[in-house]
Amino acid sequence: MTDRAASEFRERVLGTADIVFMVMAAAAPLSVVVGLMPIAFAFGNGGGLPGTYLCAVAAMLLFAVGYVRIIPFVQNAGAFYAYITASVGRECGLAAAYVAVCSYIALSCSTLAVLAFFSAQFVKTLGGVETHWILWAGISLVALTVLSYRHITLAAKVLGVALTAEVLLILLLDASIIYHAAPSSLTLQSFTPRMVFAPGFGIAAIYGFNSMLGVEGTAIYQEEARNRAVTIPRATYICVLVVGLFYVLTAWCLASAVGPEQVAALARANLGTFVADRGVAHLGSWAGLAFSVLMLTSSFAAALALFNNAARYLFALSRDGVLPASLARIHPRHQSPYVASIVLAMVLALIVAVSALARLDPLVNVTTALVGLGSVGLMALLAVTALAIPLYFLGRGLIGWRSSVAPAIGGLVMAVAVSLAFVNYSAITGVDSAVINHLPYLLAAVAILGVVQARWLRICNPRVYSRIGATRVEYSGAPESGSVAGSVMPTGLLGHGK
Repeated sequence: MTDRAASEFRERVLGTADIVFMVMAAAAPLSVVVGLMPIAFAFGNGGGLPGTYLCAVAAMLLFAVGYVRIIPFVQNAGAFYAYITASVGRECGLAAAYVAVCSYIALSCSTLAVLAFFSAQFVKTLGGVETHWILWAGISLVALTVLSYRHITLAAKVLGVALTAEVLLILLLDASIIYHAAPSSLTLQSFTPRMVFAPGFGIAAIYGFNSMLGVEGTAIYQEEARNRAVTIPRATYICVLVVGLFYVLTAWCLASAVGPEQVAALARANLGTFVADRGVAHLGSWAGLAFSVLMLTSSFAAALALFNNAARYLFALSRDGVLPASLARIHPRHQSPYVASIVLAMVLALIVAVSALARLDPLVNVTTALVGLGSVGLMALLAVTALAIPLYFLGRGLIGWRSSVAPAIGGLVMAVAVSLAFVNYSAITGVDSAVINHLPYLLAAVAILGVVQARWLRICNPRVYSRIGATRVEYSGAPESGSVAGSVMPTGLLGHGK
């Protein structure tokens, strides 16, 4: 096998459902509902949270309009990295890539820590046996590595089963709340401006966008998708609408179950058990055990999806010549970026081992430190990408709703959310540690590293510099008529962004 063939995905194996499962699994619906939603109720705008989620869905849809528009023009497993490079330049693109890698590694490790903690707790509850979280972190990491090493469709099937089970449980709870609720309690009060823009809206907005991170995954898997011109746009819109409206419905049901005016106080008093308590009250005692089991599967599914995203970023950077070439090797049989997966597993193992040796608590220390870092990083990339898309099309004479206006509006809304996240960062982490709450500056340092490396390559290795964000341009640009592109024809040319 030639070096070129060894660094290209030869099979188009993923359908719309496969990609949707992996992207939605990265969003971890059950973990969001059980872990984040009570915090957003408690410290955000209380009963106005459902309306806040609806605002986030609207902004994400505006972003998706432009995102889907640019995907056929710039094809690369690096997604945000490739789009920012093609729109703004290689320095900014490489900076974005390193921020993305850092963010996905942080989120992978934080989710792994959550999974290990709840696994140890579950074994203790069922069998009364004390086990150290590091044991379950090790077992989980081996499973993640094996599934990432194997054919991607195997991971998609695992994620599909886990995701279906957790979504069905939450929808069952939603249906039970609606069925047993008095008609007077099922109001649209949670969507009124008075409730939505109440004090705490900024914090609620952070959790609203944080819950929907992962949409980038649709483009990350485009090189492995069947009929990607249809599959990727369809999967993107499905993910935004299904994930977003699912959270809107569930937040509205939970607020209605206890009353929009009372939900903040009740959630604040029972942060860890707020959702499980509603489950036991409306579904029976079995729901408590079901939530415990599915929290494990949800955390594992999220960790696997994030792990795959991080591995494909390493693969994309290596293929462009920025990282060691071995990371771009594709397994001849499984068609997976197996070297990148193995290296990523070693990085996560090192972080977990250092955390254990330092006697850090997996939830209080590891998760809180890393989840905020990863979330803010991806939120920032989402905003930058949304604002970069109009620049890409403006530079090619394409001006229209899909290519310019919609993503620009979505990007501005997201930029506001990112600024709120920085200002209220301690609300994301939930701790007062100065070290943890200054971690976002690490993202700035990583971005600067990317800019410095790109400029060094421009002077010392122009050939590699020209490959940063390298993309295969499938379509030639044509002016839009309204919101629909004009004559857009395949060209089969090779390009390298700006």
